[in-house]
Amino acid sequence: MSLFATILLASAAGGLLSVLLASVALNLKAEWVPVMVSYAIGALLGAAFLEILPHAMEHAGAFGTLSGTVLAGIFGFFILEKLVLWRHCHTDHCEAHGAPAGDGHGHDHGRAGLMITVGDTVHNFVDGVAIAAAFLVDAKLGVVTAFAIAAHEIPQELGDFLILLHSGYSKVQALMLNLLSSAAMLLGALLGYFLLTPLHNLLPYMLALAASGMIYVAVADLIPGLHKRVELGHTAQQALLIGLGVLTVWGAGGLAERWTSGHGH
Repeated sequence: MSLFATILLASAAGGLLSVLLASVALNLKAEWVPVMVSYAIGALLGAAFLEILPHAMEHAGAFGTLSGTVLAGIFGFFILEKLVLWRHCHTDHCEAHGAPAGDGHGHDHGRAGLMITVGDTVHNFVDGVAIAAAFLVDAKLGVVTAFAIAAHEIPQELGDFLILLHSGYSKVQALMLNLLSSAAMLLGALLGYFLLTPLHNLLPYMLALAASGMIYVAVADLIPGLHKRVELGHTAQQALLIGLGVLTVWGAGGLAERWTSGHGH
C-alpha cells in the first residue's frame, strides 16, 4: 500500500471509528466517560512526549526553534479556544456552553450543537494534517499519532453527541453531523500530504505543532475535568488509566515499528 493510501486510510478510519464507537458509548453508564477521558489523556501525552517530539528533534535543525514552535502552538491553541473553535466538551453541561438555555425544556434550538460542530470540524481538519505530517516523517510515528488521536476522539465525539442531543437533534441527526465533521480529518490529511511532501524541512515543526496541540488538549481541556472527583479511589483510578494510556502508546510504537520494518519503510 502506498504512503498516500495509508494516510487516507488512517485518517478515514480514525474519524469513522471514533464516531461509531462514541455513538455506541451513548448507551454506556455515565461512569465510563471519565474512564475514557483518563485513558485519552495518557494516550495524548504519551504520543506527544514519547514519539512525536523525539522524532521532531531528530529531524530539526535547531532545537531552540523547535521548542519555540511548541510554545507558539500552545499559545495558538489557547487563542483558538477563546474564539470557541477548539473547545472540547465531554458532557452536555460544560464551561464552554454554560447552563442549558433556550426553550426551558433542555433544548437551545441548535445553537450549541452548531457551535460544537464547527469547532469539531476545525479540530478534525488539524488532526488530519497532523496525521499526514507524522506519516511523512515515519510510518511508525504515523500509526502512533493516528492511534492517539482516535483515543482522544472517542470521548470528544461522545461529548459532541450529548451537546447535539441537548440542542434538539435526534440520534440519527447527531450521528450524521458528527460523520460529516469527521470528514474534515480526511480533507486535512489530503491537504497536509500535498503541501508537506515537497516541504520536508517544515515537517519537524509541523510535528511540534501537533505535539503542542495534544499537550494543550490533555492539560488544559481534559485534566481539569478529572479534578472534579478528588476522592482517593477516583484519583488512583485516573492515575492508573493515564498510565495505561501512556503504556499503550509505548507498546503501540513498538508494534508499529516491527510492522513497518516487516513491510518496508
